[in-house]
Amino acid sequence: MTNDNCDTVVFDLGGVLIDWDPRHLYRSLFRGDHAAMERFLSEVCTPAWNQQQDAGRPWAEAVAVLQKQYPEHDGLIRAYHLRWSEMIAGEMPGTVAILRALHAAGTPLYALTNWSQETFPIAEQRFDFLTLFRGIVVSGSERLVKPDLAIYRLLVKRYGLNPARCVYVDDNATNAAAATLLGMRAIHFTLPDVLAGELRELGFAVGTGGATRSKATEQ
Repeated sequence: MTNDNCDTVVFDLGGVLIDWDPRHLYRSLFRGDHAAMERFLSEVCTPAWNQQQDAGRPWAEAVAVLQKQYPEHDGLIRAYHLRWSEMIAGEMPGTVAILRALHAAGTPLYALTNWSQETFPIAEQRFDFLTLFRGIVVSGSERLVKPDLAIYRLLVKRYGLNPARCVYVDDNATNAAAATLLGMRAIHFTLPDVLAGELRELGFAVGTGGATRSKATEQ
């Protein structure tokens, strides 16, 4: 089954192309106490708290808020900001290989990410594959976060995209579903091999030898 209209791919970054997880840092800080680490990440430095930085809140303000609430965790709270780079284990090789193959085939590539504008430059300096995108929308810079439809609309308007021609890839099912409300074809990312298969179904030939539009979609 193919979709002749799809010729552009929009990627989420964290969890799809970049292996970001606060546990990469906090496993060492909690010295193997998994239960205590999970309590800290669910009760103190929570996903909801972190998302406010993705929405543009300055890190200094975010840290100060938690320091006042949880003074006993002062060092651990500050580490979330000061040692943020240690939360990135590296790129996700299988997905990056797909990205590079698509780029080699001339596929228009864009990124839409929930990310703090203060920490995103760290990723830009570390990962050369980010230069393969024709445009990247960073939530912290826009003060909008997925799944708010406003940030998807901003991407489409800024780069002159036709949603019906876009495939959107995200490891967050809610964020992926939001893209469909604008008419994009969404893929909920789980594994690189699964992603490659879903892209093939949409008319992209993705493999070790590269990625191209299939003949069926060129007719």
